[in-house]
Amino acid sequence: MATEKIVMPQLGESVTEGTISKWLVEAGDTVKKYDPIAEVMTDKVNAEVPSSFTGTIKELVASEGDALEVGELVAYIEVEGEASKPSEQADSKHEKEVVETKLESVEQAEQPMKKRYSPAVLRLAQENDIDLDQVNGSGKGGRITRKDIQKLIDSGDVPKADSSQEKTPITAASQPASSQQPSVTTGQGDVEIPVSGVRKAIASNMVKSKHEAPHAWMVVEADVTNLVKYRNSVKEEFKQKEGYSLTFLPFFIKAVVESLKEYPQINSMWAGDKIIQKKAINISVAVATDDALFVPVLKDADEKSVKGLAKGVKELSTKVRNNQLAASDMEGGTFTVNNTGSFGSVMSSPIINHPQAAILSVESIVQRPVVKDGMIAVRDMVNLCLSLDHRALDGLICGRFLARVNERLENITKENTSIY
Repeated sequence: MATEKIVMPQLGESVTEGTISKWLVEAGDTVKKYDPIAEVMTDKVNAEVPSSFTGTIKELVASEGDALEVGELVAYIEVEGEASKPSEQADSKHEKEVVETKLESVEQAEQPMKKRYSPAVLRLAQENDIDLDQVNGSGKGGRITRKDIQKLIDSGDVPKADSSQEKTPITAASQPASSQQPSVTTGQGDVEIPVSGVRKAIASNMVKSKHEAPHAWMVVEADVTNLVKYRNSVKEEFKQKEGYSLTFLPFFIKAVVESLKEYPQINSMWAGDKIIQKKAINISVAVATDDALFVPVLKDADEKSVKGLAKGVKELSTKVRNNQLAASDMEGGTFTVNNTGSFGSVMSSPIINHPQAAILSVESIVQRPVVKDGMIAVRDMVNLCLSLDHRALDGLICGRFLARVNERLENITKENTSIY
């Protein structure tokens, strides 16, 4: 019998850690390869961790509620077969020593990720009074991992903070907001609500986006009177034929997708030393539950009709509400459409879905008196609010893009717009 490690897998693009929400196995259980062994929460998705081997669970290293970085040890499993040969182990040890030697020679200036701590690292360091400034990280870009902290604790060689010196407060630049613990007094009658792993992950991702991306905003007001008439005239027939409702959102997504094809610069991501303009148009759609917000992805949205987009939105929304989202449902988004109008909002400034370059909020459609052709008329109006990453995009191109979305929406009619 040989003992193998099961580690935290990569559960989505830009996902760096996951929280064990529930173990599905116990020590001594026999599992097959790909059997689910744990439920994990990330800032993007709830997923199951599969076993990497067929064998018997030897030890569950992580506890429920633990946040682990991708690649960190989750459990040990005993599998049939021999352990690695001594010569292989020696070669592996030699390679590891070479890598460690190279890591030790890296200068601090070459460690851009050193002061970006995960919630798990920060919590463990605070609990053991560890001065993170004195810790050299083994992660990418010098990032300090949970394994680095645990190794120090186990060795007893813990770099303590100097209590005689004034400590620099930890800010959002060095940690996610979900880890900050402000001093708030609880009064009589107050209700304390524990912060779930999903909520912590959302908070962390929002702070990262807000801190790293210089946000700029613009708003246009669209007259969608023709769209409202068209959709209302076909919604009953559509529901009888397709079995689900035709909402306004697919029409808005269609207008966005067609405009992205015309202005592909908007379909971009900031990558430090370059801007990556994505070929695929994959629309992230914000779907809210009672206590969390998920952003699943409509893949190849530019190849879908209004009906195809409506079906895709319905399927993703159903998966979110039934807790059936897979990691693949959350990956590959290039632009986000946020339907804030579904809960009555008329104006907002959405936070960009990192690492995308822009996000559009579609607000409530409201009837208002407006001047049209020199006369006052009651029209169906909607605000379209665009947030952009000013590192990757400028106001001119975004203004043209938004004006094109507006133009397309205002010209939707039964005669020139096909649902199928």
